[in-house]
This record gives sequence, structure tokens and C-alpha cells, in this order.
Amino acid sequence: MIGGRVVVCVLLLTPAAPAAAGAAQDVAPRGVAAPDAAPDAASDAAAIARALARVKADPNLATSRTIKTLKWKTSATRSSGTPAWLQWVVGLFRWFDQGARLLVWCAAVVLAGMLGAYIYRVVRARVARPAAGEFVAPTHVQDLDIRPESLPDDIGAAARGLWDRGDHRAALALLYRGLLSRLAHAHRVPIRDSSTEGDCLALASTHLDHARQEYVSRLVRLWQQTVYGYESAETTVVYGLCDGFAPALDAAAAAEARA
Repeated sequence: MIGGRVVVCVLLLTPAAPAAAGAAQDVAPRGVAAPDAAPDAASDAAAIARALARVKADPNLATSRTIKTLKWKTSATRSSGTPAWLQWVVGLFRWFDQGARLLVWCAAVVLAGMLGAYIYRVVRARVARPAAGEFVAPTHVQDLDIRPESLPDDIGAAARGLWDRGDHRAALALLYRGLLSRLAHAHRVPIRDSSTEGDCLALASTHLDHARQEYVSRLVRLWQQTVYGYESAETTVVYGLCDGFAPALDAAAAAEARA
């Protein structure tokens, strides 16, 4: 259709040259110089060329045309026909598979840490374990602190001072704590952190001489009477226990007795 239009335009413009030539021939004999016909023919040919160029440049008369249109883009992946819920289940298991590796590594690290802590405790317990038959004195018996550094150097004098100030319970508690500390640290009596007054008397009877056993018995009985029986102690009895503490239980006295 477009090519036909171009041909028609060319045909319409083409006869202009012969007509112009004929007109030139007719006019020439009337007194116009004949040599002017050649320039007229050249100008007509140039006009025809320009007309053809304009026709070819017109987009409506071009032989080919580029037209852009919008089209739906088809998906590259075709639906597999699998139900959506089944695809979700498959994706869930794939996620579990990927996360399981991380869980396995975390569990391995935790187990390795627990194993290392267990080995450390076992080795530490073996290193700190005393030799067979060696006695390790406790730091506390029941709730009483019996460490030597927690007690005054002269326990008897300190207890007597508390008694004179009217703090009777504190004075008797200091004497009893000093008794347990001297039995465990000075005389190596195997007292445990759970030992009771009766246990202390029984252990003292097998590790001390008669004089010291008697002193321990008097102090323990007075402690039981005042603390558990709520009986008042006589001052002379307490003074006697305070004055006799060092000769009966101190380490120097124990060393002299063994010598």
C-alpha cells in the first residue's frame, strides 16, 4: 500500500519535465534563446529528486515501520502441578535440614565444654584429696566458725571479759568454739562439720588424756545446759573454765604433754 503511494507520487511529478521541455520548444521559436532549455531541465530534475527525498523521509510513506507494543511476559518456570501445601511442607523440611547442621555443631560445643569442666573437677578433686589417713580440719562445725584466725589468741581471757560485761551467751559460745577449734587443729581430733556435742565427747575420749577429757566434758555439759536447757551458769564455774582453757587445750600445752 505504501509502495503504491510512492509510485503514484513519482508518476505525478515525472511528466513535469517533458511538459517543461515541450513548452520550452514552443516558446523558443518565438524569440527565446534555445540554450536556456538545458538549465530548466536540470532544475526540474533537481526538484523531482527533492520531492522523492521528501517522500522517502515521510514516515507515513516508508516501506517498513517499527511499532512497539506491550506484551505479557511469560514465566520461565512452569508450574509443576504440586499443591501449595505440599510445597510448603517440602520447604519446611529443607529448612530443618539446613538448621540441623547448626544445631549439631552447637550441641557438640556444649558437650565438649561440659566434658572439659568434668575433667577439670575430677583432676582438681584428685589433686586436692588428702592422703589416706590424713585428717583435714573443717572450717565450720554446724554453724560455728572454728578457724583459728577467727578466734582471739587468748580465748579464756576474752571469754571472761565478755562474761564480766554481762554477755554470758557470747562468752560461752566463744569457749565452745575455741574448744572445737583446739580439738581439730591442735589435737587432731577428727571432728567433722556435722559433729554434735555428743560426737565431740566421744572423739575426745579416744584422743585425749584423762585430764583433758574431764575439761572437755565440763565445758560441753555447761554449754548444753545454758543453750538448750536455758539454765543459768554460776560465775565461779565459768571463771574456772576460762582460766583452765589455755592449760588444757592450747597447742603449747598439748606439745608439752606429748613430750
